Amino acid sequence: MPHADITKPIDLTGHAEGTGPRRHRQPAYMDFMPPCNSACPAGENIQAWMAHAQAGDYYQAFQQIMIDNPFPGIMGRICVKPCENGCNRNHIDDTVNIHAVERYIGDLAVEENWQPHWEAKPTGKRVMVVGAGPGGLSAAYHLARMGHAVEVFESSDAPGGLMRHGIPEYRLPRRILELEIGRIRAMGVMIHLNHPVTDLMAEKEQGRFDAVYLSSGAQRIRKEAIDEDEARIHIQDAFTFLRRFTDGNNMHLGKSVVIYGGGKLAMYIARIVKRLGVEATVLFPGDRKLMPAYDYEADDALSEGVEIQLLRRIHSIRQNHFTLEKMKIEKDRAVGTGEWTSVKADSLILALTQESDTGYLQELKDIVLKEDGTVVIDADRMTGRAGVFAGGDMLPGETRSATIAIGHGKKAARYIDAWLVGETYAKPVKPATAGFRKLHMWYKTEAPLQEQNRLIPWVAIRSFDEVIKGLTEQEARYEAKRCLSCGNCFECDGCFGACPEDAIIKLGPGKGYRFDLDKCTGCAVCYEQCPCHAIEMIPEPDKATADVH
Repeated sequence: MPHADITKPIDLTGHAEGTGPRRHRQPAYMDFMPPCNSACPAGENIQAWMAHAQAGDYYQAFQQIMIDNPFPGIMGRICVKPCENGCNRNHIDDTVNIHAVERYIGDLAVEENWQPHWEAKPTGKRVMVVGAGPGGLSAAYHLARMGHAVEVFESSDAPGGLMRHGIPEYRLPRRILELEIGRIRAMGVMIHLNHPVTDLMAEKEQGRFDAVYLSSGAQRIRKEAIDEDEARIHIQDAFTFLRRFTDGNNMHLGKSVVIYGGGKLAMYIARIVKRLGVEATVLFPGDRKLMPAYDYEADDALSEGVEIQLLRRIHSIRQNHFTLEKMKIEKDRAVGTGEWTSVKADSLILALTQESDTGYLQELKDIVLKEDGTVVIDADRMTGRAGVFAGGDMLPGETRSATIAIGHGKKAARYIDAWLVGETYAKPVKPATAGFRKLHMWYKTEAPLQEQNRLIPWVAIRSFDEVIKGLTEQEARYEAKRCLSCGNCFECDGCFGACPEDAIIKLGPGKGYRFDLDKCTGCAVCYEQCPCHAIEMIPEPDKATADVH
């Protein structure tokens, strides 16, 4: 662990060089960026709401989450959890189970009917949002918090986008989805259903909207080049299958299904198929490393009896016979080998490549579209058409997830808000991240992660009941207390007790400490005793002034 460099020659006063009367550095209380916050695509202040959860104040934890993310119950279930990959506890035992604590808070908010607190005077500005998926709803939520009137236009008969049409109930119960979207409606956001936008500028003019946010997602599957002239199987794309499944229509599956793809969408569909009593085989032309699905998503599918065949490309289909080319990896790409194998199945579901359906923008020549339908934006998240912004799955080169879309919606709202008043939004400076090597852990920290209970696979595939269960209050609070408060003072009194000069003054609960620089010698003992790296040794200024935390 790093230590202050105080191994200097001792002068006649007994002080190390650079301390005492000739102090070169002085301590200062700092707020650094926790790695969990830094990794969160939605920009949540995870450490702040986790602190409220540690204290058992879940209502304030809920309000803190709602500043950044309107869907704690949803995201506590479906988020891909980059915050947990960045968690400093990974260097000690295992990550804090952040998503499980967020889910507990979200579910409690649903039970207690908590609503977000927000205060904003009506601005008189009107914003049109295209798409009621996670990105569009997030933008609408944040714009409403800023005082703007917002209307959302959705082509389907229910809001939620891929949260509704792409994620099965065993992962996201519809009740949670409905109630969390209901909060946004309660804020005055109007959602127009069964209203596809075909002429964007006409809709904008007719509704007297001052700005537009495009977030119509990626709910189209690219057609693959498969020779299927004599195929006697039923072929459909992933979203057609999911709509038929949701509506209870005949899906023409037969006894066995091939799902062609390697993302979480393919994993979801395969697990649905298993619950319908049909054998499911996933084919993917790449290896496990190239699969867009996270490892735990593929592992869950495997545990439920889904067969996954990697490095297999569908070449042709004759009757119910699939001819597959064996692939190999060269320079991180899958290439054909000219070797062949085969499988048999009664139907095929295409789920390999998602694309954005942005045909309604084709006539707007100043909006630049990529070949896959994605939209090009500038640094202010605006398209080539003034006042028309875009985000979420519509953007090129983005890893598609609800969490990223939610973050895009929040960011876009800030840029839109500034643009509406003739200003340019300036991103705040991001503090340095408090990595594990900066922490000085002087107390015992071992505490095993609280796992969530889950249905065993052979039980799970019998129904669409939620597979992963939530934490109890006791478990959620325990898990919150595993947080190390990286980079931010949690008033452990380590510095107060260690200072040899009594130069640290306690300001009271929740108020932190203050340095008495008339007493401080700059010895850096407080710095070395701070477990979360909330103290930094800074150069001695010309005129010392006290730092208040």
